[in-house]
Amino acid sequence: MNHIAPRPLVAALLSLILTLCASNCSAPLAPGYQILKESREVRFVPGTIPELQIHSGYTLLNSGTTSLSFIDVVFPDEKLYGRKNLRVQLDGREIAPAQLPEEYREESPEALRIAIDPPWERKQKRDLTIDYSFSSPADLGSRITLGPENFHLGHRGWIPLPQPPKRVLAPYPARPPRMSYTIRVPDNFLVLARGKLAGRKKDGNETVYRFDLGKNDLSPYVVAGRYVNSSRDRKSTNVSFWTLQPFNDDPSAAQRANAAWSTLQSAFGPLDKNIVQPHVVESPELRVHGDDEDTAAVAGFPGGALISPGALALGWQSDELLEKITHALAHSWFGDQMYPAANAEVGLGEGLPDYATVVADEAQGGESARRKRIQELLHHYDEAVQQAAATPNPEKPIIDVTPYDPILQRRIARAKAALFFIALEDAYGPTPVRRALTQVIALLGGKDVGYDDVRSALEQSTDKDLAVPFRTWLYNKGLPQDFRNQYENGK
Repeated sequence: MNHIAPRPLVAALLSLILTLCASNCSAPLAPGYQILKESREVRFVPGTIPELQIHSGYTLLNSGTTSLSFIDVVFPDEKLYGRKNLRVQLDGREIAPAQLPEEYREESPEALRIAIDPPWERKQKRDLTIDYSFSSPADLGSRITLGPENFHLGHRGWIPLPQPPKRVLAPYPARPPRMSYTIRVPDNFLVLARGKLAGRKKDGNETVYRFDLGKNDLSPYVVAGRYVNSSRDRKSTNVSFWTLQPFNDDPSAAQRANAAWSTLQSAFGPLDKNIVQPHVVESPELRVHGDDEDTAAVAGFPGGALISPGALALGWQSDELLEKITHALAHSWFGDQMYPAANAEVGLGEGLPDYATVVADEAQGGESARRKRIQELLHHYDEAVQQAAATPNPEKPIIDVTPYDPILQRRIARAKAALFFIALEDAYGPTPVRRALTQVIALLGGKDVGYDDVRSALEQSTDKDLAVPFRTWLYNKGLPQDFRNQYENGK
């Protein structure tokens, strides 16, 4: 009999030890270091092939038990981000990063090793700077877009990540409680970014924006371009449309987008206090989001949605476009605030935003709109199963599906995962389910979240043992027949 596995006992014990020692121990327990200061600059360089220049600076303190002869750093993927021109300096001396030993490469494929010679002694500080550029990225999706007049960087993946020594109890070198970063763009660009805007100044034909991040702020993102605000209603809490060419927005479209945003906030809790309104931003370079293959691409960023020209061509009155925008906005909760764990990127990372579109439809159109959207998800599931029937392994249990599986398997799992949360609402009520998801987002913001975390929150919220529904939906193929009977054929 399959069950959702609890968190490993060893990990729980280590977590307890670290927590106790953080409050009671003055001596370090393992090799390690702290990040005392951190700064960053993003600079857009226009041209036939535009470029983003990324500069990161760190002041580090060896706070562990021994000297260190190297540190490992995870860098952005060379191909996906178009990373080039890597340059690393330690205390002003240039160092060529090296590959990790072979036994570590599979675990950390994007990590490189920075040698420290002479060794870095305890209680000593080191200044580390890292520079690289992005151009012609292969991703052009939710991680990065880059064009002649605009760009965006998602909330994960583009920042270098110093790693702890590979020793038991070695602490992760977390970001300092407060840090600033700057964004340097042409002076006719508009900019959105994480944090509090702390300053803006002109420097020649560029404008430099400075943002402050506090200890509770998540990782930075940036959306910028030569945009105009095409919104008719400039109220500070209403949706803002940023486009490369002015257009007369459709009042009813703005109203529907505002309603979806309001529903998501009511259902799953408030976001970052600095995100006061949603933004819908044109992105000509955007090619794909999730498992979509059509040209109407829409991708989420914290507090907003990027839309491709193909998506714009659907028209602001299009239900399909509104659904895509709602799904993208839902990623602000299920993807930014809450990071799906590696084995849950499809089921939670895409299934939950699809489920959220059902919640938004129901808020505007009542039970009939909810049922219609559920039947559409059933159709998406059945269609993908039928298309995959000729393949060797047409359907895998949700628990086994990863972003690297064939697209049809991902579509099957995505639709089924959304329907699973509908089934939970039907069994236990919408309020407990949404309350549990709100708790997960609030308590585990910025951390990886797996199915066991969601189940734990749901069991607490419903006061029920959910082993059977989780086992039925996550570990088996197909859909429960009683669920089909409830929603098929217009019943």
